[in-house]
Amino acid sequence: MFRIAQERDIDRIAEIYGHIHDSEEAGQAVVGWKRTIYPTRGTAEEAVARGEMYVEEDGGTVVAAGRLNQRQEEAYASGGWRFDAPEQAVMVLHTLVVDPACKGRQYGTRFVEFYEQYAAEHGCSCLRIDTNEKNAAARAFYKRLGFREAGVVPCSFNGLPGVRLVLLEKKL
Repeated sequence: MFRIAQERDIDRIAEIYGHIHDSEEAGQAVVGWKRTIYPTRGTAEEAVARGEMYVEEDGGTVVAAGRLNQRQEEAYASGGWRFDAPEQAVMVLHTLVVDPACKGRQYGTRFVEFYEQYAAEHGCSCLRIDTNEKNAAARAFYKRLGFREAGVVPCSFNGLPGVRLVLLEKKL
């Protein structure tokens, strides 16, 4: 089940962020995030307050979350986008997270399918996502779902300096 996140979901979303940070710090994953910088509880609080955070539940437990809006990161201006779409036709998925304890259960795939449906329902024909160049798993995941890499842009991203941001796109 997918739904807009509520204030009561912030603790669980922050917990998922923490699990991902734990995995990276233990050398079990390479995401390119830093616990005290991004994403943090504040990341979830802001997205929930703006009405942009969505969660995926299974059996009443939040297993995945992501922010959906039409705001493109500043670095997107340097992208080699194949699909030149007006801003109102672009939907962006930010900070998709799936609890590492739920790995392999297709929650991420279903969340991206939800994102695609959400974009279509909101009149958007172009999907955009970004990930850290270091995050090989995310890059392979998005490629498997039909996203094309539109470029790698060096930038400071959400307070993280020296990021090489991979820009991805898909036409609906």
